[in-house]
Amino acid sequence: MTQEPHHRPIAKPIRNFAKHMRHTPTDAEAAMWQLLRHRQLTRFKFRRQVPFQNYILDFVCFERRLVIEVDGGQHSTCINDERRDAALAAQGFRTVRYWNNDVLQNSSSVLEDIIAKLAGKNE
Repeated sequence: MTQEPHHRPIAKPIRNFAKHMRHTPTDAEAAMWQLLRHRQLTRFKFRRQVPFQNYILDFVCFERRLVIEVDGGQHSTCINDERRDAALAAQGFRTVRYWNNDVLQNSSSVLEDIIAKLAGKNE
């Protein structure tokens, strides 16, 4: 079993905000979690709203170093997302992003893509 990577302690406000986000997901985040939880999609374990460094990761599989972000329109040209993705890549993570409407309306294609990413395809 793969352990989480060792990283510096997370600031309490970030931990608290992540906890709040776990209790108040968007519709798309709730739908994605229903697909990923309990290793039901694959044998890989996902966690949700995970504090990591100064970020909160929507969904992460530490074993495959895969971060899944479910985004609304506010992220269409967000420079902060680019910086965040680069910082995560420097730690060995791949980040994939799906639009809320794709998760809600085209979940089978999203799941196929996630399965391919977990298998190491489409990198």
